[in-house]
Amino acid sequence: MSVEIIVMYLVVGVIAGVLAGLLGVGGGLVIVPMLVFCFAKQGGVQPDQIMHLALGTSLASIMFTSISSFMSHHKRGAVDWTIVKQVVPGILFGTFAGTFVASRMSTGALKGFFCVFLYAIGTQMLLNKKPAASRDLPGMAGMSGMGTTIGVVSALVGIGGGSLSVPFMLWCNVPAHRAIGTSAAIGFPIAIAGAIGYIVNNLSGEGLPPYSIGFVYLPALVGIVCASMLTAPLGVKLAHALPVDKLKRIFALFLYAVATKMAWSLFF
Repeated sequence: MSVEIIVMYLVVGVIAGVLAGLLGVGGGLVIVPMLVFCFAKQGGVQPDQIMHLALGTSLASIMFTSISSFMSHHKRGAVDWTIVKQVVPGILFGTFAGTFVASRMSTGALKGFFCVFLYAIGTQMLLNKKPAASRDLPGMAGMSGMGTTIGVVSALVGIGGGSLSVPFMLWCNVPAHRAIGTSAAIGFPIAIAGAIGYIVNNLSGEGLPPYSIGFVYLPALVGIVCASMLTAPLGVKLAHALPVDKLKRIFALFLYAVATKMAWSLFF
């Protein structure tokens, strides 16, 4: 394996870590499109499996990076473990099932779904609109259903679910700091179920480069995890020194650009 490839995945981790600490965005929004580019540049991956490998590797990386995040929130009393217990069964089922759906979708279909998701998140960040608290949390059945929905979507776009779980909790009158902390804890079971699901859906490794376990590429995983865990604290420090709201709007435009580029690649 060349030094260029190793450096490439370390750079992905550096960027993902800084942005996660600076803007509070989930790493998958950045990691997935960068991995798609890296896998295409590296070669050795069948074109119709590039998106699957990016999604699986992204979720596997979140499995590691989410631990320090939710533990930090837990120490500050910002994790509502009652919500976590209620939503996790649906999360595990939905995410694991979502990987089976994704593994049977074409790369083009997955890219299309990811593009729509990026446009939606970019618009929300650009407008900076938050759902009005207008109801209470549903019962166990409702929480399981919501968990399943969050899990399926997270598996299809390779994220830890914060883009969905935080707005849902805010809508249900959960205070913002507890919604964010609880979402960080929810990201861990999403990542576990997603990583396992993407591994078992291609245990043979057919069409994948060496050092892959299912749809998880180990060199990229190690590079991203090591670099992002080192640079996330830097992003947090920058968040206290830079105009974050303005940066979020700039990042929203970046998401538009990424989505547009991926959409363009579907047709040309």
